Amino acid sequence: MSDFSEELKGPVTDDEVETSVLTGAGMHFPWLQTYVETVAIGGKRKKDFAQTTSACLSFVQEALLKHQWQQAAEYMYSYFQTLEDSDSYKRQAAPEIIWKLGSEILFYHPKSNVETFSTFADRMKNIGVMNYLKISLQHALYLLHHGMLKDAKRNLSEAETWRHGENTSSRGILINLIQAYKGLLQYYTWSKKKMELSKLDKDDYAYNAVAQDVFNHSWKTSANISALIKIPGVWDPFVKSYVEMLEFYGDRDGAQEILYQIVPSHKLMLEFHTLLRKSEKEEHHKLGLEVLFGVLDFAGCTKNITAWKYLAKYLKKTLMGNHLAWVQDEWNSRKNWWPNFHFSYFWAKSDWKEDTALACEKAFVAGLLLGKGCRYFRYILKQDHQILGKKIKRMKRSVKKYSIVNPRLSY
Repeated sequence: MSDFSEELKGPVTDDEVETSVLTGAGMHFPWLQTYVETVAIGGKRKKDFAQTTSACLSFVQEALLKHQWQQAAEYMYSYFQTLEDSDSYKRQAAPEIIWKLGSEILFYHPKSNVETFSTFADRMKNIGVMNYLKISLQHALYLLHHGMLKDAKRNLSEAETWRHGENTSSRGILINLIQAYKGLLQYYTWSKKKMELSKLDKDDYAYNAVAQDVFNHSWKTSANISALIKIPGVWDPFVKSYVEMLEFYGDRDGAQEILYQIVPSHKLMLEFHTLLRKSEKEEHHKLGLEVLFGVLDFAGCTKNITAWKYLAKYLKKTLMGNHLAWVQDEWNSRKNWWPNFHFSYFWAKSDWKEDTALACEKAFVAGLLLGKGCRYFRYILKQDHQILGKKIKRMKRSVKKYSIVNPRLSY
């Protein structure tokens, strides 16, 4: 083990043997036995096995809270005996507790090092097979923290092929994370190779070899990350690397469609909408409408005037093109929450005060979706504004003609 663990070893005098706590690792703590045996409840000493381990755990937790890493480490060696607890539930829970506490101690202890941490991690993987994947992932992240990318990747590869135990939902999540981080490491290697390639001239004798290497790494990364897109979850940091690779190889449309599936509020979505709008395919035009609604579903985009301009213009165009069903498809899932989220009386006053142009675009959308009785639309309609007066009148006529709501049923 490391100097940190060796420091805990030392000669034991005859006087100390009877009053020391001895561990299987040869550690001795003359002072610890006193702590363990004098924890009293109702004036009685705790002497049985369960009480001893419980006391040790309390001491470890207290030392961690106080950032007393050396003391916490010494208590931990005594807590190891819980692995032999007669209570099967406590015995099964022990490896995970030991790993969580022990890894934190070794991460912060001033005399710990990578070798110590890795030795501890490897031993805990074998002791607690139920926690093998979790420990492997955390071990890999620790190695990444110390810049040891090859070792981290090797750990993840070993974990990815580990097949012991039952297939549970939590295990599936861990496997997904392991594959995601492995893909991210492969992306990092690809990115370095791509940078190397950019510095070479196409006529350079080494260009083809490096280009092939870049392609091989992109294939490996894609294999790990592309599958994540089909799994529910927030995979943004991983997917963005995949998107960058698609763009590098010229598949910009594919990259943006993947971004939309994963991060519908991303700033590139408005550019994606523009590309879809220019397409000759009708399904792309329908997706263009879906993209705009998706952007404005997010609180961070509520003041995005470009998004509202695009939606106002595209809604009118879609309705003029007799595609009412497209609008209804998007609106049906939003009609119960968008009115308060975007089109309340409060937002009408606030938006008009802060940005009249934004308020007009939102009012037009509100009128088309909610009818001329919508509070937001009515408030903006009543405002006296010299420059926007004509625009508001045009907006009123368009809402009357194209609104998807029967005027008699307006909000």
